[in-house]
Formats: sequence, structure tokens, C-alpha cells
Amino acid sequence: MALTDLAIKQAKPQDKIYYLKDGGSLFLEVTPAGGKNWRFRYRFNGKAGVLSPGKYPAVSLAEARERAAEARRLLAEGINPGEAKKEAKLAAQAASANAFELLTLEWYEKQLPRWTPDHARRVLESLQNDAFPDLGRVAIGDITAPLILATVRKIEKRGAIETAGRVLQRISAVLRYAVQTGRLEVNPAQALSGTLTASKVEHRPALPRAELPEFYRRLAAANLYEPTRIALHLLVLTFVRPGELRAARWDEFDIERAEWRIPAERMKMRQPHIVPLSRQALALLATLQPLTGRGALLFPAMTDHAKPMSENTLSYAMGRMGYQGVATPHGFRALASTTLNEEGFDPDVIERQLAHAERNKVRAAYHRAEYLDERRKMMQWWADFCLRSS
Repeated sequence: MALTDLAIKQAKPQDKIYYLKDGGSLFLEVTPAGGKNWRFRYRFNGKAGVLSPGKYPAVSLAEARERAAEARRLLAEGINPGEAKKEAKLAAQAASANAFELLTLEWYEKQLPRWTPDHARRVLESLQNDAFPDLGRVAIGDITAPLILATVRKIEKRGAIETAGRVLQRISAVLRYAVQTGRLEVNPAQALSGTLTASKVEHRPALPRAELPEFYRRLAAANLYEPTRIALHLLVLTFVRPGELRAARWDEFDIERAEWRIPAERMKMRQPHIVPLSRQALALLATLQPLTGRGALLFPAMTDHAKPMSENTLSYAMGRMGYQGVATPHGFRALASTTLNEEGFDPDVIERQLAHAERNKVRAAYHRAEYLDERRKMMQWWADFCLRSS
């Protein structure tokens, strides 16, 4: 006779294992310790096999019968249900190992050496709060652009526009790491550029990071006045505002300390600004020094060395390189900011290096730290990144 829930509940342990038949090769195994395990016996290619559909009561009588019926269906199709279960288990393990949450934690550990503890905490908390609920258990191969967009749209809906952008950048950084480590072919987050609500700021055309190698090829090949060529290269490496670079003076540079100290009167926010100089920037200054070092300005006008180069000089140079309407000198700030945020650098450090004004007065009072050590490391990383592109 077929089993009933009452019969199963009343089954008592004995000195030895015994079995209760349900029919159709499904049995309930009762152990001396009181365990009740489902067993499905079958033959495949003449060999006996046993399948374990689960334990009672976690797997009910009805569920055990459904799993037995599925095993019989596989047998009818010429499939060994035992091997199918093993393959499904391995597939589940592989999917779990490649779940977004586990990959994120692996990526996070790789970033820790270059992050401050406070920034590391903020990054992980933002992903735990806003990405893991929707994406955490999803295998990275199953993560699509619409799924990511739906995740960050939830953040937008609560009015956290900047947070939505940062979470998207961090999701993109994790998936880029998956591409770099051979677990993805394409980063689906890259397709979402420009989909979020934009902040009300003036945007100037900027190169995407993938275009840097072509920019350097054109910069090397262009028929440019050599100080202008160096100015464009320094603009990329320092990502200061073009006006700050054009009027740069030799006495603002401390080569031994590898620092460029721009006085407040030349800064947009009327605050003095320090630019840590990478090895590549120092090398460019050494090349420039014999060309313009006899005067006060790094980049004097060709007709009057007491005045800085024209504000149009760098724009015209980029136009001759084929970037008119495509990218501007000011756009290198956006390129650096986007790339550094995508790579997981502390946004406070990035904003300090960009010399942006903090709109929140309370936060501004709290975040007057110069972050010089972090900025030195970041600027050298950026210069190395640019060098790899050249």
C-alpha cells in the first residue's frame, strides 16, 4: 500500500535500518537514530542505482513522489537520474562560486591595499545595501544590463542620484574584474553609460578610456609645437583645469617633493591646490625645462613670453588631431574622474584632487583633509594607466 503522512510520522526507529514502500520504486528509509530518508531505486543499462530525493520532513511525501516521477521521466529518455543529479549539483556549485556577491568580495580584497579603511567600509556597505539584495546570488554570467539598470533605478527613486551613480560604477568595476580574470567576455554595465539621471552640471566632451591609446598615437604624430604637445600630455596626467595649466609658473613646482602648488588666486575656488607629480609628469617637466625654463612661465605665448599661451591653443591643437566636437582639453578631468571612480578609488580623494567645491557646508568643514598620501598613490596609478595606453 502507498504511504501516508500519518504512517510516516508513526514510523519508529528499530535496531536496524528498515524500509517502508510507497510504490513505483520509492521507499522511506528509517534509521536506528530515527532519521527518515527517501530512496528511489532504479536500473540503468542493467546496473542498479539509488537516488536520494531528500530527508523527511524537509522533503514531504508529495515532493518525494514528484522527484521520483522526474527520475522515471529521465529514465524513459535514456538519462541516468543519478548522473543528472550530480551534474546539476556541480552546475549549482559553479554558479554559486561565480555569484556576484562572492566575486565582489574577491574584487574587494584585491582593492584593499590601496584604499583607506573608511573608504573600504563605504564601498562594501554601498554594495551590500544596494546591489547584493538584487544581484548578490545571481551568477555573473546571468547578469544583464537591464537587471543592473533595475537595481540602480531603485536607488534613483529614493532621490540618491549620486549614490546610484557610484553603485553603478562599483558594479561595473566588479564585472570588469570578472572580464579581466576570464569569467566574463563582456561587461554588461558598460552599456548603461548615460542611462541614469544626470546631475545638473555643464559637461564638456570627453574621451572614453578606450580611446586613450588612439589619443596618444595622434599626439605623437601631430605636427605640434613641442611645448604644446607636452602641455596636452601634462593636462592628461594632472587633470587640472586648462587655465590652471596654461598659466603655470616654474616657481610653483617643487621637484624634490614632486609637488605642484597652485596658489589660491589662480584656482577657480580661490583655494590653494597641491598636485602630486607622478614620475611621468616629472619626466615631462625635465623635457620642457630646456625649452621654456629661462622664463617664469612653463607655457608662454610665442609672441610675448611674459604672457601664457592663448586659451585656444590647446583646443586648436586637439582640433588638428581630429577631436573637434569630439573631445575638449577640459574633458580630461571627466575622463580621469570616471576612470578612477570605476577603479574604486575613494571619491573624496578624487574630488579633492579635482579641486571641486563641497556643496554641503557641514561636510566641507569635516573634509578639509588633504589626503596627500592617498592622492600621491592615485596620481601615480593614473600616470601608469596612461603610460600603458600610450
